[in-house]
Amino acid sequence: MAKVYFIDVTNRDGVQAPRMNLSKFQKTMLNWYLARLGIHQSEMGFPMVQHEQNYIRSNLLLQQKGVFGQMVLSGWCRAVAADVTGSLPTGLKDFNLSISTSDQMIVNKFQGKLDRASVVREMVEAVKAAREGGARTIGVNAEDASRTDMDFLVEFGLAGKEVGAQRLRYCDTVGYESPYSIEARVHELASRTKMTIELHCHNDLGMGVANSVAGARGAIEAGQDAWINTSVNGIGERAGGADLLSCILAFKYGRGLTHYEIGDPLDLSVAWPLSQYIAQAMGIPIPICQPGVGVNMFTHESGIHADGALKDRHNYELYDFPALGIPEVTTERTGRNITTGEYGGLAGLKYVYERLGVHFENDDEARYVLSLVQHANAQNHMPFTDDELRFIAKYPDEVRVLFWVTPPPLKGSRALKEVGHRISRE
Repeated sequence: MAKVYFIDVTNRDGVQAPRMNLSKFQKTMLNWYLARLGIHQSEMGFPMVQHEQNYIRSNLLLQQKGVFGQMVLSGWCRAVAADVTGSLPTGLKDFNLSISTSDQMIVNKFQGKLDRASVVREMVEAVKAAREGGARTIGVNAEDASRTDMDFLVEFGLAGKEVGAQRLRYCDTVGYESPYSIEARVHELASRTKMTIELHCHNDLGMGVANSVAGARGAIEAGQDAWINTSVNGIGERAGGADLLSCILAFKYGRGLTHYEIGDPLDLSVAWPLSQYIAQAMGIPIPICQPGVGVNMFTHESGIHADGALKDRHNYELYDFPALGIPEVTTERTGRNITTGEYGGLAGLKYVYERLGVHFENDDEARYVLSLVQHANAQNHMPFTDDELRFIAKYPDEVRVLFWVTPPPLKGSRALKEVGHRISRE
């Protein structure tokens, strides 16, 4: 039987949303947590964007060292050949190429610049550019697939498949689908194209997870693997996307779903640390009723519930909290505390690292790590976690690449000339 896999898009779809920010170092840490969780692929960012490129190179160096295990690092591009060509120098080998396919978008977003035929043509040329550039895997994304005519979706997918695309992303861009409709549509799409289907479902109607799961069923029942796009804690555009842990739990514990095989080697003990890390890094608290990791998830007060849970936790708990990496008790350091960061010094850094069991060969090595800690903290603007500090000390050379961001010069621009003229007068 076909299997279900997970592609997390927090580092792309999540951070492109307003008020949801991660530094390049925090995005790297997210990839590290996702790899430990066992997720198949992280859509790590926008390789065409100049300020993303050194972050991508850094993470590819880490991947070569085995830091991310078998997890694939992929990039998102518009389905424009020039964008693909501009992304290839980063060294990425795995891509998703996206273009709108619905008449709503073609008419009201492209406004005459593209029609159905030219949408297909643009996508085909982008796939060819990726293949010629040495791409390993290519997914073609039908943005607003849920409002796209089925015959045109099939045409779009088959055109991509003919020139080398392996997967077709079904984007429920505005959360329009219901579980019933998406299962039927994806089943038809998978049956007619014989392509692996990705499910990219938004939560505008509160059905992002349900639609992702139902869509995956449709693909698998049609004999094709299903790849669910997820985000940590369900963050994303507008009402968010399909929550990573909720989708996993559905296939682990949901009635009628547990016989579907998950192709990823998941370690759910990483779920709680991952969720906590993103909540802290983004400054977005985890809702108390969040599936799996919310503080009320394993809390009981009602007399009937407390009595039943004390007799047998499974009376009111479908799964066990230790399996998700949730500790029995969390503690926070009080009293005197020494930290390190943007303005920290050598003595404080060495003290902090000794507490973590990390010792430096000499002061030069410690100063090198201190400079990286200072740069990382200047980007993060929040206290370090122990995992972050250990990561910097273990992979300093790769972390250093993250901080090489130089905006391109505005050659020939009037603004630049005016600045130069003002400086010369001063």
